[in-house]
Amino acid sequence: MTTRLESQLKREISVAGEAYTLTIAPEGLKLVRKGHRKGYEISWSALLSGETSLAMALGESLDRSSKPADDDEHSD
Repeated sequence: MTTRLESQLKREISVAGEAYTLTIAPEGLKLVRKGHRKGYEISWSALLSGETSLAMALGESLDRSSKPADDDEHSD
């Protein structure tokens, strides 16, 4: 038998060497880089409906467009 999730459950995880806090709540999931306030948040209904894939694709495309081009090739 499983235990009903009635309050937040927080755990620290490591992703690509960075520490994150994962919060599992009755409303959904939240993933925030340790020491920061903003992160990724998704409701259970959005996760189940497939909105997650669309939101992730949009977020990734915005991240790519906002990053500056590499200056390594010009540093001779």
